[in-house]
Amino acid sequence: QGSEEAKAFVNAFLKRSMPKKKDEAIQDLLSRKAVVLEHYSKKKTKQKRKKTKGFTAKQRREMRLFEIEPEQQRYTIFLPLHELWKQYIRDLCHGLKPDTQPHMVQSKLLKADLHGAIVTVTKSKCPSYVGITGIILQEFKHVFKIITKEDKLKVVPKLNNVFSLEIDGFISYIYGSKFQLKASERSAKKFKLKGTIDL
Repeated sequence: QGSEEAKAFVNAFLKRSMPKKKDEAIQDLLSRKAVVLEHYSKKKTKQKRKKTKGFTAKQRREMRLFEIEPEQQRYTIFLPLHELWKQYIRDLCHGLKPDTQPHMVQSKLLKADLHGAIVTVTKSKCPSYVGITGIILQEFKHVFKIITKEDKLKVVPKLNNVFSLEIDGFISYIYGSKFQLKASERSAKKFKLKGTIDL
């Protein structure tokens, strides 16, 4: 009786496990003493993450996101920004003291955010750029947008220009040809303080 119950259990179990096979096929498998049970796994549906799409460069240009309105192009409006920038640099350099090493200040300035800095074009392959002084309002990969004391917005290319900036007696020079990076990319770049001095 025990063997009959076992046989019935096995047959019932195999029917549930292999619903697609007929009884004859199951018996045939049993006679060979080799049974491969079919396994049906439920496919897990992966939820796709929604990517936050930003504006394309073309859309930003069409929306004029980075354009400064003419009525806002006044030097005095941005003087408080310059004061904030000076305090930011002092904190970055742990206080600009007379005994502070110039190369340390230079290395910090090369990676610092320059929005609000007053810069002067000291050398240029294009003579008309030399002498332009003003507050940096926007920095892009290849150009600086500078507002001058005469309330004129100048777009100065970095290529072939040398800029100087001064803070608390420290004067630093920026060689634009070696500086063609976005502000966000500069913080991770290693600059060589000693290099070829060229335009």
